[in-house]
Order: sequence, then structure tokens, then C-alpha cells
Amino acid sequence: MNRSEIVLIALLLLGTSTVSASIPLSIEIVESRKIWDQATHNAFTDLAYWRDSFYCVFREGRGHVSTDGKIRVIYSEDGKKWSSAALISLTGYDLRDPHLSVTPDGRLMLVGGAAAREKDNQSVPTGTFVSFSRAGADWSEPRLVTEAGQWLWRVTWHQGKAYGVAYGHKEKMPYPQLLVSDDGVNYRAHVREFFPRPGSGQDRQGWPTEVTLRFAADGTSYGLVRRDKWANEATSAVLGVSVPDYTQWQWYDLGDQFESFGGPNFIQIPSGHWIGAGRMHQGGAHTALTLLDVESHKMTTLLKLPSGGDTSYPGLVWHKGKLYVSYYSSHEDKTSIYFAGVSVIAKEEKVN
Repeated sequence: MNRSEIVLIALLLLGTSTVSASIPLSIEIVESRKIWDQATHNAFTDLAYWRDSFYCVFREGRGHVSTDGKIRVIYSEDGKKWSSAALISLTGYDLRDPHLSVTPDGRLMLVGGAAAREKDNQSVPTGTFVSFSRAGADWSEPRLVTEAGQWLWRVTWHQGKAYGVAYGHKEKMPYPQLLVSDDGVNYRAHVREFFPRPGSGQDRQGWPTEVTLRFAADGTSYGLVRRDKWANEATSAVLGVSVPDYTQWQWYDLGDQFESFGGPNFIQIPSGHWIGAGRMHQGGAHTALTLLDVESHKMTTLLKLPSGGDTSYPGLVWHKGKLYVSYYSSHEDKTSIYFAGVSVIAKEEKVN
């Protein structure tokens, strides 16, 4: 048994404990493996199950922020053996934070950030690109769909429309905007002031950045929002709730334990519970799964995935009774892509 296997087993044991009796779920990691590490820095994942295969997307580059960011697409029928389907690039741009969705006509859609850096670690305004595929390997040329400084971080399709929240460059700090599109390419502002601007006079708003939107069966929309450091304002994650036509939002602070909750994502599983995921910092940076109670507006940590250091940006898929998670981590020295299968059982569903 090599050192990596020993470390992985130890981390799995730390992450497999059943949560407390007050949590309505039993959850444990049943498998976890590194699935890609070919670039110097492999990071910022998302995951989809499409046409009988898992598809995982992520950024490859020299470092966390560099001029050479490209988007790698890999796929697997069983979650164990993975192959490269495509490597997507755009001359003059660092492509980053890719996210997957399926369009109403059945194509796989990729949306991500596009930053025109001239040197590594340079902070520049980030715009948004999209690309589409009908077969998983035949991706269209990346197309810029927002201006630099307006980063549409993720889109979610609902009733034939793509919804997503764009946030601004740190130097300009505009209000985040809720955008909507009929085709995934042409976007219009649906809510121009989606979340209060930092320093707007409202109580401790922080700097809202990455947002994932999801829609319940009754049409209610939920938004999980990361907030970053701005002066002395709050950095805790917040939950947004809205009903059609999604122009009015109510906001709920999820608590200081979820400060700078990087790469926020969440999914509703068949039991009706919402499972969240993102980067946490207590006890050192790591990627964690959470229970997001959208009725009481509270979030509770469920377990830590084998992770540490430079980590997070999880993709979530429910498939054949199991939760699958893609994420990146540097707990084994090199920043690499990981894939985990997690058993999640509602306690009322358990058989004695």
C-alpha cells in the first residue's frame, strides 16, 4: 500500500461518520478517487450525467490564476475509468470555473469565465463564455456573451429559460444581476440589483460573488450565495428565496461557519432534502457537504470530503440512488480532480 492510499483511507474514515440524531439523514462516503492530474494545476469542477455517461469539466493551467487557462472535458460510463473528450481554449483568455447544464433541445452547455490576462496572478475583469456540444466531444467555438467585468458564474435551466447571476470585478463592484436567456447565448437583465451592493448602507452586506440557482417543483427558486471580504462586512453565505416571476428575493444569513463558502452548489435529492457543497475553513480549508434547510433557512455541515489546501468547486449529480461529487483538492500535494460516491439515506427511509 503506497502513501497516497494510506492518506486516502484515513481521510475516508474521518468523513464516513453518521451525522448527529438531529439531522434527518445518514450519510457516508462509499468511494473516492483521483480522476485527473495531468496539468500543473487542475481545478474548478462541475459534473453532469448525460447520455449514459458522467461528464466532468474543470480548468487546466499553470496555477490558480494564470494566462493559460483551458477547459478540459472528461467522461466516464462507470465513474472509474475516465477519458478526455475535449480541451477548450480561447486565444488571449484565461478560461475558468466551467459549469455544465443541458439545454431544452438536449445539448450539453458549458458556461464559464473568460479573463484577458497579460500575466499570471493579474487581477482583471472577467466576462463570460459559452460553448455547446451535441455529442460530448464536438464543442462549438467559445463565444463571449457578457462584457468584461460581468461574470455569469453558473446558469440553471427552468421552463425553457437559462437563469444565472452575474457578479462584477472587485474594482468596479456593481450590483450582482440576475440574467435570463431564451437560448443560452443572448442574456437580458431580469433583476438589476439582485443583492445589495457592499457599503450600500444596509447591515453588513459583504461582497456577493458566486451564486448557484436551483428551482423546486412548485417553481420556487433558491439561490446560494458566496460572500467575500469587503471592509468589516459579513462574509457568511446567504440563501435567497423567490417565487415566480423571480423579481423579489428574501435573504437569510446562513451563519459565520460558512464564511467565504467557495464554489457554492446544491441539489435536491429524491427524499426532498437539499444537499449543499462548498469550501469551508474551520480546521483548515476543505470541501464539505451540507444539509440546506430551505424552510427554516439554515445550513448544517454533514461531512468533510477527502480534501485540503487549495480545494472546492464541487459538481453534484444524483444517479441510481447515490450522490456523486466532483471537486478539486491539493491534500495529496498536487492540485488534482477527485470524484466521490456518497450514500445519503433519509432516516425515515431506513430499514430496521
